[in-house]
Amino acid sequence: MRPLALITGASRGIGAAIASALAPSHALLLGGRDESRLRDRAAGLPHARPFAVELTDHAALAAAVAGIEHLDLLVHSAGVATLGPVARTPARVWRDTLEVNVIAVAELTRLLLPALRAARGQVVLINSSVGLDAYPNCGSYAASKFAARAFADALRAEEPGLRVTTVYPGRVATDMQRSIRAQERGEYVAEHYLRPESVAAAVLTAVTTREAQVQDISIRAVPAASH
Repeated sequence: MRPLALITGASRGIGAAIASALAPSHALLLGGRDESRLRDRAAGLPHARPFAVELTDHAALAAAVAGIEHLDLLVHSAGVATLGPVARTPARVWRDTLEVNVIAVAELTRLLLPALRAARGQVVLINSSVGLDAYPNCGSYAASKFAARAFADALRAEEPGLRVTTVYPGRVATDMQRSIRAQERGEYVAEHYLRPESVAAAVLTAVTTREAQVQDISIRAVPAASH
């Protein structure tokens, strides 16, 4: 039987690339909001099916995972980013960012802990370089990623039977990066950034390294292609 992986944010970007990288070896639950997009994505992958749920709807989330009793891999790839100086970032932005990037991650993990324990599974969190080093105008986003880093470290300490990996990519050529560059009023040039497939390759390394626990991975674009 194939190991089972649930990937949030799997309809596009990094999550979709991770799904493609895992498809040869895993059965996949493709998480996201847009069921139609997820069905299209699942149709192109063997042993994949959509897992459409709003991650911030805790009741719906609990119902969606109720039948999962054995989970080998949980990948948190969904996320949001709203930029702006602290002086002009209202409470609503802080709440929305933390709700998606931290609280939904913690709650989905909590709900799936019995299934992860049963499989002695692995949790992978796609973080960001700003989860290590904040810069101006990313206060709410960086704070959420620092919190996600702390969550992963606490989970690793509390659940020694699980493997917990945090991946810290630099800028990645995704729709989110396009939005970030628009917020920064800068040009979006995909070639300046990491490819989603490069991040997926790092995740695959962490997943397939069985004799050791890969705890943290930092990945950046090579200098010649950097922003």
